[in-house]
Amino acid sequence: MSAAKSVNGYLINKKKDGQWSIDSAAGEQIAGPFPTEAMAVEVAAVLELEHPEPKRRGKDKN
Repeated sequence: MSAAKSVNGYLINKKKDGQWSIDSAAGEQIAGPFPTEAMAVEVAAVLELEHPEPKRRGKDKN
């Protein structure tokens, strides 16, 4: 099995049954199953992260 592809902050993973799913970085399944990787990538590209990335600390803080 190949490494997961990252799209828009989500991971595209191939499951054991040959289907594809969209997972969070923590491993939680977000959407799927999809019959092709291309379909999973297309959906992940339009999904928005529910929780924004943590803000940076330090002198280059925004």
